[in-house]
This record gives sequence, structure tokens and C-alpha cells, in this order.
Amino acid sequence: MKVPLSWLREYVDLSVPLPELVERLTLAGLEVSGVRVYGLPLPEGLHVKPEDVGPVWDRDKVLLARVLSTEKHPNADKLKLVTVDYGAGEPKVVVTGAPNIRVGDAGQRVVIGLSGTTYWDGHVTPKQLSVLKPTKIRGVPSDAMVMSEFELGISDDHEGVIILQDDVPPPGTPLADFLGDIVLEIDVLPNMARCLSMIGMAREVAALTGQTLRLPPPAMQAGGPASADWVEVAIEDPKLSARYAAAVVRGVRVGPAPEWMRWRLTYAGMRPINNIVDITNYVMLEWGQPLHAFDYDRLRERAGGQRPRIMVRSARAGEVLTTLDQVKRPLTPDNLVIADGVGPVALAGVMGGADTEVSDQTTNVLLESANFDFVSIRRTMQAFNLPSEASQRFSRGLHPATVGPAAERAAELMRLHAGGTICQGLVDCYPAPPEPQVVSLPLREVRRQLGIELPVGEVRRILEALEFRVEATGPETLRVTVPPHRCDIQVGAADLIEELVRVHGYDRLPATLLADQLPEQHTNRSLVLEERVRDILVHAGLQEVITYALTRPEAEAPLGPPVTDYLRLKNPISSERVVMRQRVLAGVLEVVVANLRHTEDVRLFEIGWVYLLRPGQRLPDEPRRLAVVLTGYRSDEFWGEPAGAGRARLDFFDLKGIVESLVEGLHLSEVGYRPTTVGFLHPGQAAEVVVQGRGVGVFGRLHPKVVEAYGGGSRAMLVAEFDLEALLAAVPERHCYTPVPRFPAALRDVAVIVPESMPAERVAAEIRAAGGDLLRQLRLFDVYRGDSIPAGTKSLAYALTYQADDRTLTDKEVDRAHKKIEDRLKHVLKALIRGKDFTG
Repeated sequence: MKVPLSWLREYVDLSVPLPELVERLTLAGLEVSGVRVYGLPLPEGLHVKPEDVGPVWDRDKVLLARVLSTEKHPNADKLKLVTVDYGAGEPKVVVTGAPNIRVGDAGQRVVIGLSGTTYWDGHVTPKQLSVLKPTKIRGVPSDAMVMSEFELGISDDHEGVIILQDDVPPPGTPLADFLGDIVLEIDVLPNMARCLSMIGMAREVAALTGQTLRLPPPAMQAGGPASADWVEVAIEDPKLSARYAAAVVRGVRVGPAPEWMRWRLTYAGMRPINNIVDITNYVMLEWGQPLHAFDYDRLRERAGGQRPRIMVRSARAGEVLTTLDQVKRPLTPDNLVIADGVGPVALAGVMGGADTEVSDQTTNVLLESANFDFVSIRRTMQAFNLPSEASQRFSRGLHPATVGPAAERAAELMRLHAGGTICQGLVDCYPAPPEPQVVSLPLREVRRQLGIELPVGEVRRILEALEFRVEATGPETLRVTVPPHRCDIQVGAADLIEELVRVHGYDRLPATLLADQLPEQHTNRSLVLEERVRDILVHAGLQEVITYALTRPEAEAPLGPPVTDYLRLKNPISSERVVMRQRVLAGVLEVVVANLRHTEDVRLFEIGWVYLLRPGQRLPDEPRRLAVVLTGYRSDEFWGEPAGAGRARLDFFDLKGIVESLVEGLHLSEVGYRPTTVGFLHPGQAAEVVVQGRGVGVFGRLHPKVVEAYGGGSRAMLVAEFDLEALLAAVPERHCYTPVPRFPAALRDVAVIVPESMPAERVAAEIRAAGGDLLRQLRLFDVYRGDSIPAGTKSLAYALTYQADDRTLTDKEVDRAHKKIEDRLKHVLKALIRGKDFTG
């Protein structure tokens, strides 16, 4: 929300310095994220981004002026000599090349900068501030210039100079007095939608600074026939539209809005269009109530040849509406529309229709002020991707009480600035006005929740400043009537107490220490282990990502059918976020593919919850999952690599090494790996991790069809998916560390020939079983397949480490332990020992 201070001052006096006001608003929940200064000196103590501060418009140098005549430059085809009256005794001749001032023009109101004016110079890159100095331009002396919005720091528009209307102050008036302003950019939270208006912001400032709020008079001066003779209004479903009011303004003249209104809209972030549309936008920004103006004469099918009938209803199947952006939009019953006797003329609360758009030929206006269901508006806005200032306000919830004052205010402005005649009264369809909300506020509850004694007088002052009506019903209880604009007061006393401390000041609450003894501290084992998993994977070279828990079923479909029915959102924020996820891996794959547009090497993991519906349960199970994705090269490019060798790509065993690091880092016991078949993994390159007899996850190469489905092309991707709950459940409570050995180790190698189908893990298990306590470590260091061994077999070579804690092992002891291993391999696995049983 952009708040020009000159506009804000119409409703409340700004009695505190601007830096203090900024701080108070921020502490009250209205964070001032930026301050834009137009032409004024920067207030002392106010911190502003350098790009938000433009040149200061000196009061004696940057002035309003009137063009007296425009002549061709004698020495340049594209330059003109403009004679202007700038309030001094003699007119001044200025050289300009502005395309919106033509030879022969006179009477335009412009802005002139005299010698010494500071301005943005757009002829250098990047732009920089320059000082205007007297010079000769193609032989003609010039010590002034006609200014553009760019040069004055108002906008980036430098296609032409500023042309103002005749309703501006006289020549010689300092521009700073007319357009100089400071604009606060305020981040309005969803529960503070009441502050999406100048009056809402003024109400907050008044409460925070102790000033009095001044509301504009909403009453309209009607002089025509009754509005009910010109239009009829009906609401099909009051749940979708609580109120719809229409005013008829006849005989309007469409043209530019007053200059002061145009610049207020500009500073507030809206583009001026014409007086009718600008008035609806102006009142929306003033009151927070969106409005819409229809060309009355383009509404269709009038009953009895006279009155059009406006109906607020759901769209019918097959209806189509061409909106103001000239796009034909097919409608569904989920879309709330405004319809005349023939069909839809507007998307309610979102955008008007092109057929009833106000144009230069419009003479009669039907003014709409209405209240619509915020869920319906949000759904339509998202379905058509049509965010707007109006839909932003409707989608956060508005009270129907503001419909009437906003309609009357806009109609009166059309009378004043478009020359229209207002028909008598509003045609107001208000089926069920809500009852005023009354809240009981016990003062003891204020003390209990805030921990301070807030005097009853201060409680009443704050609430009444925010327009709550307060009555005492006892020495310790207040009866508080909530004003209509406060749709956020829903919980009751807790909401009122929040308002009290917000306005009183969070910074004024005393800091107190806990009087009681600290409770006994307990380790959150689950969280500690989860952090350990993160640390292990980061040390292994992976980066963590966090993806959306909201997704769509199609995003997970390539990984296989859903585990259960999806948990669906009733009111999704996007068509891409309609269900709660069941696979963390799908989101990580999408991130990997997005990153592959910029790099060849991606190594990511995510720990997150999935959401699984269970029969008989109202809420889903939320187990944690771990997903890992690798793709790319094993190492960076190196100048010493042999020419043409190429870099080695990551493969199954790189991923297995990371999995082994994870298992080892968690000190898991009884860990094994076995081949498996998983739909989304490549056949023959997939394994299951088994811990203590229970499968806890799978890993392997992603199936090429799945890679292609996610947009990864022909790249090889390696993935792992773990049930983190099962994995962490196997982590021992304590891990016993062994001292550093005092005695040296003995090293031996053994190479065995086994069938091709036998896993290396099976061989390792038998070696461990036979080696006993003396075998401290074994490592597979070579795998051989070739003509020198029997067909259908492979040779596995292991490095074995023998060691004792209390002595140095003798050669005989080592030989005996080694022979025991060889004998077990031959007896149990029917293996051949290379070099002994087989010499090939």
C-alpha cells in the first residue's frame, strides 16, 4: 500500500516527526518497507534507499509555468523555442526537443527548471544528478529547461515533458508546493485488510499519535429522478454477495480527472485513465471499497423498455465474457458475475466487461458498489490470473457496511468533476445486514495476558480511537461493540487485547525474567538425529533444498501410483498447489531439472513431511521422508587429464558411497543391501537398504522414462528415497567408541571367485563371520570379470586388516585366522581362492 502523506493529512494531522511515525507504524504491525521522496528535502533521521530519493525541487528554481508561444528553432529541425510565463516580470525563452510540444502550441501548463536546478541526466548511463547551467543550444542562449517526469525523479518516463491541466496553481508557484510529497510503502498483512485504504491508515495513525480522525462527507447532492426508476438490482445467492448498491449518474462528460486527483493516484501506484474511472479508483483507495462504473446506455434488455435489471449470480455453463483486457473468457458456475438481462457484463470483484466499458462517448453511468464473498473472488482471480487492486481487497474480506458511503462519495465526485446529475437515492439490495458484534472484555484478562497494569482510561482511549464503542458494565468489565470495518475481530477478548498492546506499543512492555525455576531440559532426540542426517549429507557434498508440500497429482505420477487418496485443498492458491504431497522425491527432481539449465552438476537432498490419509482418521499421517538426487560428473575439469579421456560421470556406486556414509555416520548395525525392483528405478541398478531385517529405503539409477517425464532429457540421474522415521528408529541410543589401537595391524588380501549372481555383501558377511574378533576391517578393492576366470563368475578381491588389543599378532596367528576365512568361503559359498584353488 503506497500512502502519499499529503493525501493522508486530509484525514489526520501528522503531529510526530516522520522517522518516529515510521517506527510507530512498523511496531504496530504496519511495516514501512520503503519511503519514496518526491522533490522535498529528506527529513532528518529518516533512512531511505538511495534509489528512492530524487532531486530536490528548489522553491525558487522549479516552478509552474504557462506556454505563451512555440516557434521553430532557426538552426535545428527537431528543436523548438518555447516562450513561457513563469511568474516573473518577463517571459523566458527555453529551447526544448520535447515531442509533445509542437510549433504553434500555446496555453499548455508546464514545469520549468531555472539555472541551478538539480535534475536526473538521462543522457549518461547510469543516470546521474546534474545541475542546470546556462548554455547555447545550436546558437540560441538557454538558461532553463522544460522538465519531464524523468528529470524530476517522478518516474522513468522521458518521452515528453510534463503537460498539466488548467486547474493547477498559477505560473510561478513552486512545484514542491503542488506535487512535492513523501510516499510510504507499507506492507499490509492479510489480517489488516482494513488498512488497504487512506482512511484505514489515517485511523491507525490517529490512534497511535493521539490525533482525531477526519472523515470526508459521503453525502451526495442528488437532483434527478429516483435511481429505482432507472435500474433494478437482485442477488441470486446472499452467501456469494451480501450487498449490492447501484447509483445512476446522468449527463456526465468523460475527460481527464482533476490534476490533484491524477497525481494522487500516480503516487499511490495507479495509472490515471479518465475522470469516471479515476474517481472509482480514488474512492477505492480512500475507503478501501472497490467500485465499478458501467456505461448505462450499453446495458441490455430493459424491462418495459426502460430499466435494466442487474443480477448478481453464478455464471451459467457455456457463458463467455470479453473482459476489459479484450480477452474472451469461458465461464463456469464457480465464477460470480454481474449480469444484465442478456448475460454477464462483469466478473464480480475482478474485472469489468468490454461491452459496458466507460468510453469518451459515455453520458450516463451506472455506479456499482458491492460486497462479494472473498473465497469466490479469490477462486475467480486465480483461475483467470487476474490480480488487481480491487480483487486484492475483496479476497481479504470486506464488511458490507462500507458499500453505501463509498457509493455516495463516488457519485458526489462524479457530480463535481464530471458534471453529472445524481439520481435520487441508491438502489440498495442488502438481504441480511449482519448484527453488530459485541465483545465482553474483562480487565483482569488484560492484566493476565499483557503482564502489566493498563489503566481503564488508556484501554478506553485506545479502543475508542480505533472506533470501537466502549461501555462499562461493571468495575472490571467493558462491553465493546466492534465497528463494521473490523472484520478481523473474531476470537473475542484476545483480539481486543492484541489491539491494546499493538497501539500501546510492544516496545513499552517491560522485560521481566521468569520467576519460576526453569523446567527440566529434555533432548529432542528426533530433531537431533534429523540434524545429524543433514550434517552427514552436507559433508558428503550435497546441498539441502526445501520444496513445496503442496503439489498436484500429475507431478508425482511418473514415480508411481499414490500411496493413498490425496489430501486435497478446498481453496488452493494455485492450480499447481491442489493436494498435499505423498513423495518428497518429486519436488527435488523438479528443482534438479530447473538447476540443470544453469549447471551440469547437481547434488541435492531434502528432508520433509508427506501426508498420507488413513481409513478412519480425520487427519493424515505425516511421516518424514529423505530424498537424494545426484547427476553430473564425479570431479571438476582438470588440466592434467589425458586428452580425449573425458570426465567420469556419477554412477550407482557414487550414490552407494553416500548411502554408506549416512549409515556409518548414524552408527547403524546389521545393515545390508539387496537388489530390488522399483517402478521408477532402472532395472538392474536398484538396491534396497535393509537395517536389522527391515527395509528403510531404496536407491539406484532413475529410470530413463521417469527422467524424461520430469524434463531431464537423456541425463543419468541417481536417486534415493528413505523412510526417515524407520531409519532413525534404528539409530542406537548410545555408540561405544574404541580406543586407538596400541599394537600394529597385519594386512592380508584374499581374492575369491564366486558366481556372477552372488552379491559382494554375501561374501563380506561370511568373511566377517569367520574372521571373529581379530578381523577389524575389510574392504573390497577390486572386481574382475574376464576370460582368465570361468564363464558366469566374477573375482572379488578384499583387503583384510587383522589386529588385537592386547598384543602384536604373530604370523602364525594371522595365517591361522586367514586360513579359517578361506576355508569358510570354500565350504559355505563354494568359492575358489585365486592363487590356490584357481591360478588363472
